[in-house]
Amino acid sequence: MAGTVTGGDGRFTLSAPQQGNFHLKLTFLGYATKWENMVAGRLSNFLDLGQIFLSETAGQLHEVTVTGKQQDGINAKMDKQIFSMANNVARAGGSVLEVMANLPGVTVSQEGKVQLRGNEKVMVLIDGQQTALTGYGGQSSLENISVSAIEKIEIINNPSARYDANGNAGIINIVFKKEKKDGWNGKIGLAGGLGALWERKENFPDIRPQYRTTPKINPSVSLNYRKKRVNLFFQGDNLYTHTLNKNEFTDRYYSNGDTIRQQLKRNRRTNVTTMKAGADWFLDEQNTVTLSGLYSREKILDDGDQPFFDNQLKDRHRLWQFLEDEIKTTATASLNWQRLFPQPGRKLEATANYTFHREDEQYFFTNINPTFTGVDSFKLLSDEHVADISIDYTHPLRFGRAEGGIKFRRRYIPTNMRFIPGLNSPLDTAAGGWANYSETIPAIYGNYILEREKWELEAGLRVEAVRIEYDVNPNHRTYRSDGYKYTQPFPTIRVAFKPANDSRFSLFYNRRVDRPNEVDIRIFPKYDDAEIIKVGNPGLRPQFTDNFELGYTKSWTSTTLYAAAYHKSIDATIIRIASTIPGSTLIYNIFQNAGRSFNSGLEANLSRQFGKTQLSLYATGYKNVIRAFSVVNEYPVENVFSADREEMISGNLKLNGNFRLAKKTDLQVTAVYVAPDIIPQGKIYGRFYIDAGVKKTFAGGRSELTLNATDLAGTLRIKRKVNGKNFSYISTDYYETQIIRAGYAWKF
Repeated sequence: MAGTVTGGDGRFTLSAPQQGNFHLKLTFLGYATKWENMVAGRLSNFLDLGQIFLSETAGQLHEVTVTGKQQDGINAKMDKQIFSMANNVARAGGSVLEVMANLPGVTVSQEGKVQLRGNEKVMVLIDGQQTALTGYGGQSSLENISVSAIEKIEIINNPSARYDANGNAGIINIVFKKEKKDGWNGKIGLAGGLGALWERKENFPDIRPQYRTTPKINPSVSLNYRKKRVNLFFQGDNLYTHTLNKNEFTDRYYSNGDTIRQQLKRNRRTNVTTMKAGADWFLDEQNTVTLSGLYSREKILDDGDQPFFDNQLKDRHRLWQFLEDEIKTTATASLNWQRLFPQPGRKLEATANYTFHREDEQYFFTNINPTFTGVDSFKLLSDEHVADISIDYTHPLRFGRAEGGIKFRRRYIPTNMRFIPGLNSPLDTAAGGWANYSETIPAIYGNYILEREKWELEAGLRVEAVRIEYDVNPNHRTYRSDGYKYTQPFPTIRVAFKPANDSRFSLFYNRRVDRPNEVDIRIFPKYDDAEIIKVGNPGLRPQFTDNFELGYTKSWTSTTLYAAAYHKSIDATIIRIASTIPGSTLIYNIFQNAGRSFNSGLEANLSRQFGKTQLSLYATGYKNVIRAFSVVNEYPVENVFSADREEMISGNLKLNGNFRLAKKTDLQVTAVYVAPDIIPQGKIYGRFYIDAGVKKTFAGGRSELTLNATDLAGTLRIKRKVNGKNFSYISTDYYETQIIRAGYAWKF
């Protein structure tokens, strides 16, 4: 129950004590009492009741009162899950990628890509914006962002038209820490650990040792100062690690009877420094200007060995040793202006962002053969420039709100590859040179949100006009300049029915697109595996997806259930094709548009509170289908690849337990099972692991100690099988999965 009185102009603001259905009682001396029904606190933070007319009568003034029932804690739109990193114990001190692997609905692929419901077409944002740090339209460097700087992670399965249209699997938004308390406040922490605690599978003969007892060190600091109209903030951390990044054993079988056994071992040293700083200026009650910047420098050194043997491991055909020396530098500047109008909830926001990202990469190879040794290398330099300008407007309505906006993006990436061949070089030196990628995208969107006692509606439309140009060195022997353009509508709609305050049905539909990223069309062959070579494809085109979902949520006193059924229909599916050419055992992995594919599934999330213990079980099952297709690979020579229809039922289970022990001690245990799944031309096998962690807080909650361990039983490994034309292979990666970490943090 709450009440208020109007100002001299008749305007009033009344805060709902909680969300739900309300009866608004309006009275004024000399006028008849009027009742208004309203729904507040679910979809819109502000409602505009407009002009309210009262009829004259004689009567006595009574206070304005509001009554209602408490709404459950499930996200009102049922399209977003929010996970606080303060509650993350089992993987505290790790990277964002490691933490995401334990979140409901999220898995991590062999290539280190996060997947939602088995799909890696995920758009990753930082503080609601795309940046080069995590990739534009794709994913990158999530394993090198420390979780110590992160406040929360949001998973958005059904994005509204307000968001960019790319990412058919959904959106993951990483929110950095930022306080606005008066005076000084902050947090300082230090985490350290060891990985690769034992040798899970010994090396093939005569190669350099694999990393053991690898160190992990992560100091971090978060500072905030607020005084009057200025708020200053800073987050910084350094993530230094040694990692057995890959230890993959592969058996390749060819139709002519040949068998090749190989190992790819990669010892990685990484040092990543990330800083985010800025200031809020509260010019007056209505206007706020925020200037912020993000800087990241990532230094990676990979020492790799890749021997190739016969079936009995007696005859070594070749040893490929390499050193990768890579520096990635990212700098982002952002300027934001927010205007709040006297009418609560009415807001105008303008944002300008500029990002520079440099990829400076050098590879040095030693190619050891029975009759000669060659020394080869290449150097890659890629500079990415991205400018974004957006304007967003929100207007509250009597039963919801309306919002709209415009956005313009210009992205330019000049890239240069220089091959330096040695004796009898296997490098395709003719595939080097320069290539320039440019992207121009103006967009406009509008959303309408309606909320009534039993029904909700959210309808939106985003229109994007995309122009992509890819200019290629004219001396390239295979590829030529290419590009495409389109103007497409991307509608979104959600209809919800609420039979009671503790239950809800929602029906979603949206249309989304996944455009090939620059690295997907990059014309230069990549030799991080000497005989399975990855190459881009400038002829690659976007894939478009229609998404449908029916969701249901129900809450009881101490139990919450969320369930959903979903279906995705994908046109021009982007997948990587593995093929060979006559007279060679090299396998070329090239992106292609494979036609239509489908993903349909069911998922459920059940959470139950037992006193001081909370258990949550997440389960999903889905069916992936890729229709038969035939494509033409142009590199290294033109060849036709055809594949039959593929389908598989897969899913995963995640059980998470949070236990409140004595003396302010928390224990968290997470068990994860990922079922076998379809991959292009084959399958990836199932995997299982258990993580655990404990956290103790003291000094009135200002200090905390954490201790955790991942993959307790050493069961996690990545195994897959691929069947190609005239060849097949089975690989198992025994990379580093067992890590023990300890950390300390102090808040002030």
